Amino acid sequence: MKILVIADEESRSLWDYYTPDKLKDIDLILSCGDLKPEYLSFLVTMAHCPLLYIYGNHDGIYERKEPEGCICIENQIYEYKGIRILGLGGSCWYNGGSHQYTQKEMKRRVQKMWLKMRQKKGFDILLTHAPTKGINDEESAAHQGFEVFKELLEKYSPKYHLHGHVHLNYGRKPRVTKYKNTVIINGYESYIFTYEE
Repeated sequence: MKILVIADEESRSLWDYYTPDKLKDIDLILSCGDLKPEYLSFLVTMAHCPLLYIYGNHDGIYERKEPEGCICIENQIYEYKGIRILGLGGSCWYNGGSHQYTQKEMKRRVQKMWLKMRQKKGFDILLTHAPTKGINDEESAAHQGFEVFKELLEKYSPKYHLHGHVHLNYGRKPRVTKYKNTVIINGYESYIFTYEE
């Protein structure tokens, strides 16, 4: 299954210079947040496949104008063709804006999902806006990762953790890295990968 991951900045290639061949083989689009609702609606229309999204820390607009034709999976485990995708949006708290959480608040969000995780026997993809603490994150309060994400990776060993928030143009952060058995992908702008069954 070919999956397009998007986050943080609209891809000019996919929007301003769109051609049908760019999305023709995409089976699923996953948004890691901080993208215009019009952009998500455009992509889901052109790709003819589902687009699942979570909130970034700059997505307060979604409360007034949701992306049309897209599916929000905040605090859910959404199953698509046998792939279980856990959605946890938002960033670490730094100025009190929408979709910002302290480490304790994110931990509570995860704890509230224990029954869903048990019923689904875990998940295959962790879809978040912020990265995991200590993996692809930064020291600044605004770009720290969440500690509880590492606990999720260790306990459930998902195949992938997809995140955004830390823009690749901030410095020499890797696009793709690995933590134990989990491949971690920074979805900044756009990235396509093949999900192996």
